[in-house]
Amino acid sequence: MMKKIVVTAAAGVSMVLASGVAAEAAPHRSYAWELNSTPTTSRLRGLAAVNSHIAWASGSQGKILRTTDAGHTWQSVGPAGVDALQFRDIEAFDARNAVALSIGPGQDSRVYVTADAGRTWTKSFQNTDENAFYDCVAFGDRQHGLAMSDPVDGRFRIISTSDGGRSWSVVDPAGMPAALPGEGAFAASGTCLVARGDDYWLASGGGEFARVFHSSDLGRTWTVANTPLRSIPSAGVFSLAFRSATEGIAIGGDFAEPGRPGQLLAVTHDGGATWTEVTDTAPQGYRSGAVWTGAEYIAVGPTGSDYSFDGITWKPFDTGSFDAVSTAHGQFTWASGEQGRAARLVVRH
Repeated sequence: MMKKIVVTAAAGVSMVLASGVAAEAAPHRSYAWELNSTPTTSRLRGLAAVNSHIAWASGSQGKILRTTDAGHTWQSVGPAGVDALQFRDIEAFDARNAVALSIGPGQDSRVYVTADAGRTWTKSFQNTDENAFYDCVAFGDRQHGLAMSDPVDGRFRIISTSDGGRSWSVVDPAGMPAALPGEGAFAASGTCLVARGDDYWLASGGGEFARVFHSSDLGRTWTVANTPLRSIPSAGVFSLAFRSATEGIAIGGDFAEPGRPGQLLAVTHDGGATWTEVTDTAPQGYRSGAVWTGAEYIAVGPTGSDYSFDGITWKPFDTGSFDAVSTAHGQFTWASGEQGRAARLVVRH
């Protein structure tokens, strides 16, 4: 049973909500994006933070970028001859090793891996099913990961790797609940599929309900729960972020109406089995990406960025456009988006 939460207290005030969960007192901090200059105007929807100096970004026109000096310079390190591809997600393990996912129907959905900082890439997966369209990839550890496609034959399709992305196999669909008519995922920020160890969560929209799927066995079996987020072909859950195996948020909205408030945020306290809507204190517009940094949630979208210490009370801190956000080691947070925008988060106490 989903409940609606309406919170009117200001950030920094601790109170007990209708759900019985105490909001956390906010420390005194200020937030700002430190913009970088990149050598592209591609839209960078894929992002992987490694540490304070290293990050990878990926996007349209086959672009993959990498920085090793805290964003002062970015190098184009993508595969050659793939200008038509859209790399909507990238996962990076260090300065040399990364896995990039390109989206699209049929053979446009691919996975590339590099072990030498992007000097060479190996195509480790290429979709051959015309009905499949891959959206996101996530790794629970350095070796084990999943990538997901929109429904094929009535169920979301999952492929898995146990060797860091060098090889992939289709997971038996018997463990995946049936998809709703019109249901799919949004390849907007690389966070429609997220992982914590063996736990994976998958976000959807477009059907009768915006839903979140959960697997605790590396994608072999899944459960699914409805969320209160608005769900139409342009709206649903775009991003998931978990601060623990039980506490997390589902965020999204309507990309066709990015300034539309309401029905765009829900929280879970049971690992995604149930979701509760947040209304008055939610971000006031579509948010395509979110992350838990270790201290707060950060959400980004085309109309701005927001932060929250508890997932319930949110404060805006920037009005610039970003699509994706990623964090490393709970303290180094980056964002990327349209026109080659990239930035590093600066937090002042």
